[in-house]
Amino acid sequence: MISSLTLLISGVVRGGAAVFQSLFMAAVALFIAGAVNASEPDDEVAELSMKMLAVFGDEKSVYIDKLAALEDKSLIPTFVLGMRWTRGDGRIARALSKLAGEEISTWHQAYQWQERHPEITPHPSFRDLKLWYLAKRDKRFVPLFQPPHGTREKMRIRFEEVVWGGTLYDGIPPLESPSMIAADDADYLLDDDLVFGVNINGDIRAYPLRIMGWHEMLNDTIGDVPVSLAYCTLCGSGILYETQVKGRDKPFDFGSSGLLYRSNKLMLDRETASLWNQFSGEPVVGSLAQSGIKLNIRPMAITTWRDWKSRNPRTTVLSLETGFARNYDSGFVYHRYFTSPNLMFPASVGDESVVARKDYIFGLRNIAGSKAWPLEVFGDKPIINDKVGRQSVVLIGDITSRSVRAYERDANEVFELMADNSLVTNETVWEVQENFLVSADGKSKRARVAGHLAYWFAWDSFVGLSSELYQD
Repeated sequence: MISSLTLLISGVVRGGAAVFQSLFMAAVALFIAGAVNASEPDDEVAELSMKMLAVFGDEKSVYIDKLAALEDKSLIPTFVLGMRWTRGDGRIARALSKLAGEEISTWHQAYQWQERHPEITPHPSFRDLKLWYLAKRDKRFVPLFQPPHGTREKMRIRFEEVVWGGTLYDGIPPLESPSMIAADDADYLLDDDLVFGVNINGDIRAYPLRIMGWHEMLNDTIGDVPVSLAYCTLCGSGILYETQVKGRDKPFDFGSSGLLYRSNKLMLDRETASLWNQFSGEPVVGSLAQSGIKLNIRPMAITTWRDWKSRNPRTTVLSLETGFARNYDSGFVYHRYFTSPNLMFPASVGDESVVARKDYIFGLRNIAGSKAWPLEVFGDKPIINDKVGRQSVVLIGDITSRSVRAYERDANEVFELMADNSLVTNETVWEVQENFLVSADGKSKRARVAGHLAYWFAWDSFVGLSSELYQD
């Protein structure tokens, strides 16, 4: 039997907003009137679930109670969805708490419980219910999760953990090869404004965070290398990815899907409509999810405009003429979120005994292992000689500019910082450049290692189990 809900979803995709409204009201009327008499248990649960979301007042309690009476843990994702839809309805929370076996009173708590319990498989009716919910926001979300690629078996993330981020499909406009200007012409920038600084093959550029916060994605070619700068404001992470992948004719072009996973943006590959994990650079939903593709990370610095232009006087910088009308003033975009200790969207947070959820860390990942350094440790130790797995590295950090750079080092080298900001190992003096440490005689180099900053909760969520945490 094809459920009325499945027909509703199909109608939304074909017909648009007007058709959706008509179909929705008709379907709800049928559900509430009892005109749809399902012959299969799954259809009955689907109808009860829809009624739970569709009706209000005392009648809602009837359907919540009927679902709760089934004592079926596979309905937990349905109740979690209901918690968001109804803004934390206490009746749904009580039913959910009983099923989960612990007190749950908010949608954040409900989502976090769900994240911590991957053994819970949603009821078969959940998929259509979630698609209906997403279609209410933007019907273009629905095809992303359609067979053959949008099934539970093909996706690399759990559909029940995908969250609408509050924007339309591809609704945050990325910057596409934007205009750059000379440093001396950037009168709009303050010395303390933070920028993403990039140097690829001598092509030196700065992208202010106060502009990137509005766009979150940048597609460009720097030093003849196609790249995307993926900035997840929610998890405090800006990562520079190479977008030309071996075996593909052209570079990937990314936007923001409008969907989140564990408070991390899902990037949208516009050619294949696949969803990508911003933190890992891997496709997780769509035709590329099983491809094994993983984007290469390029070194990039976050630092102040003063520091960047001092180190790189030939730099160009993003023009204010982006083609979009936004308030690019310092400290405007996401100000409340950046200054709050709380998350905007739910994600489970592990051990916070050393690092709080929105404390910054600098993370390195390689084949040998992963490691995170709390940004605050560089206040006392601007130079840290350390290892990631078997790879020896030296890190140079400055908490005032939120800047950390990592370089390779030989296992027996110990770097020390000099008063003129050069480095020394035994008798060798090293100049700090963006892409290398270069010995004074020019005969030796130590290459930059690509890492990035992030809030601790995001690193812990996506890398934590396989990562070390540096502690004094």
